[in-house]
Amino acid sequence: MRIENGFQIAAIPEPPLRVYGLAVADREERRFWRLPEHMLERMPQYDFLGRRSVGGRVRFSTDSEKIFVRMTLDTCREDVNIPLSGSAGADIYLGAGKAAPFLGYIAPGVHTGDEITVEKIFIKGPWLETVTVNLPRNDLLLALEIGVEEGACLREAPKYRTAAPIVFYGSSITEGGCACRVGCSYVNLVSRWLDADFLNFGFSGKARGEREFAEYIASLEHISAFVYDYDHNAPDAEHLRATHEAFFQIVRAAHPHLPVLMLSRPDTDKDPVDAAARRDIIRATYERARAAGDGSVWFLDGGAFFCPEGRAECTVDGTHPNSLGFMRMAEAVYPVLHAMLYRRRDGDV
Repeated sequence: MRIENGFQIAAIPEPPLRVYGLAVADREERRFWRLPEHMLERMPQYDFLGRRSVGGRVRFSTDSEKIFVRMTLDTCREDVNIPLSGSAGADIYLGAGKAAPFLGYIAPGVHTGDEITVEKIFIKGPWLETVTVNLPRNDLLLALEIGVEEGACLREAPKYRTAAPIVFYGSSITEGGCACRVGCSYVNLVSRWLDADFLNFGFSGKARGEREFAEYIASLEHISAFVYDYDHNAPDAEHLRATHEAFFQIVRAAHPHLPVLMLSRPDTDKDPVDAAARRDIIRATYERARAAGDGSVWFLDGGAFFCPEGRAECTVDGTHPNSLGFMRMAEAVYPVLHAMLYRRRDGDV
């Protein structure tokens, strides 16, 4: 930690700054990746997307009234469906749960093909609070520095209520496209509301229920729940039929009592017949598991997420949710995940 312009500055992952949601956090190599190197070698189709920091968070506690953030990205590419605040921005929340207030965001102001560094000062109250910085979705993070005022307290944040992460696997929707800010994606929303750690394995156009990825999730020792909804990326219903239950069985064999939530796609309007076929395939995986005595599986029909009123206003392009669409998704998923995680633990049966 060093002093710079009246701030105590630390660079992630320097303690007490703690990084969550990433497999690689290497300041010297400037690597902040959500997949480990061995997975990128094994599944080269994930090479760029696996090096995105989406789902990553930096957490700490401080009583400093000013928080300084400096962020470096390798580029800041244009995404026609997402503003810079969502594609290249990091946003900040205080505390945890549904009442967690939004403090602000930091993002480049221009698109560029070159490395870019931005910095910003945020203002909060003078009391000790947990601070969570949600890392960018699209562009690769190279460095992040956090500063608090000289003399202020800077300590490790309290543990999440659910410390073992929820694993989300799916499409670009799971990845967070096209939220106006990374903290507005349904994955971030429900995890923040639950005060739960999580891993975001949403991959634009790539997650197709591969056996290798199921084996990777199965290899994770400490996870609290598994949510998957990759039918958007399956080329057709038959591919989904061939992979969906097989994927589940690989994870279930390694984690016999893990709560698993299966979702179908929310945008059913473009091709209702295909969407219904895919929904029925996913539901069949769920029903066969239940019939076999598996009491730790849940199913949600994504076709009901957006609601009839205002349905057209829930997406950017007819497919990818905007912040309204993600809020409606989160409102449907949250109570189910809450029951999956906390009912037995808290005695609420």
